[in-house]
Amino acid sequence: MSFTAVARKDFSDARRSRSLWALSGLFVLFTLLMTYLYTVIPELEGGDAAELSAIGLLGFIAAPATLFVTLAAIVVCYKAIAGESESGSGKLLLSLPHSRFDVLAGKVLGRWLVLVVPVVGGLLVALGAVFALGIGFPAGTLGVAGFDLPAWPVVYAGFVALTALFALVYVSLVVGISATTASTSKAAALALGAWVVFELLWDAVPVGLVFVANGFAIPANLAALPNWVAFVSLLSPSVAYSHAATGLLTDGTTGAVPFYLLGWFAVLILAVWVVVPATVGYLRYRNADL
Repeated sequence: MSFTAVARKDFSDARRSRSLWALSGLFVLFTLLMTYLYTVIPELEGGDAAELSAIGLLGFIAAPATLFVTLAAIVVCYKAIAGESESGSGKLLLSLPHSRFDVLAGKVLGRWLVLVVPVVGGLLVALGAVFALGIGFPAGTLGVAGFDLPAWPVVYAGFVALTALFALVYVSLVVGISATTASTSKAAALALGAWVVFELLWDAVPVGLVFVANGFAIPANLAALPNWVAFVSLLSPSVAYSHAATGLLTDGTTGAVPFYLLGWFAVLILAVWVVVPATVGYLRYRNADL
């Protein structure tokens, strides 16, 4: 499958240009800083340091990690296809035995590897810091093949996988945007615009829909909004990731809520976000005149 050749070249180019090492260093520093803050803040607030745990650290890292992953994805991916089209090297790439689908799929896979290797490495460094600082691990076991094994490694691995999926979402989104244009400046502007909408402005979307649905008036009881409001909020990739992470890192007790507000459904929303932007980008790229 030739899309893997495109992915290997993309990953190799990033390694030679040292962008992979720069991202790795930044995310390692980020996780070490967050780990330090996690241990210091309770002391500054007069809390009990004995309550610190590795799983609590992941919850502390989750929200700021979305900022790092989303911005890094834009920097790494906005030129993925637009840059090839703008420079003319896209024609050379397509003269090889690669279809346009191979190019787009390979770019998504290659840029995801460039982003996910630092993310996974940083989270493993955070785990090493947990051991070094003596942060505790929560109790709880899983029964596997007749043995009671600690639950926290499964939760930790699940968080790493979930964060890798979130990184794939933004890679797919930005590469899909890059495939819609032959201008790198336009691709950057569109990617930043999408980031502003989904990361900064999305909270206003469900509020605006409630305002319209209520006859262009603020509801009298804001504490009793319908469940669809929370669902619309979950359509933001970062909100879906945070919701899924919360379900993973807690005991999963959510009360009587619809299935579409549970953590596993948030993972499905992320999976849809992986497929849709890349598909839209491919359809536009497939018909583009290079």
